[in-house]
Amino acid sequence: MLDIPEKETLEQIAELFKGFADSTRVHILSLLAERELCVTDIAEAVALSQSAISHQLRILKQMHLIKFRREGKNILYSLADDHVKTILQMGLEHVLE
Repeated sequence: MLDIPEKETLEQIAELFKGFADSTRVHILSLLAERELCVTDIAEAVALSQSAISHQLRILKQMHLIKFRREGKNILYSLADDHVKTILQMGLEHVLE
């Protein structure tokens, strides 16, 4: 039996899943599950403008789903931790079931 978390925790879980509630964000997360990428590479892979990708990356950062590091003039993005990759994998398995 699943223990029911406190209301605040439930709200945090709901916020987490909002990060996965947009197909563009899921696409970005899937790309980042493979390797670090810069905005330009992500924009090219997703076929959206760099501005649109930057907006989605900002949301994903606020939700603590991705992190970034500077390498010279470039900013490289990656998943925040292995939990994000696990959630993506579980979502894929669930929809393919």
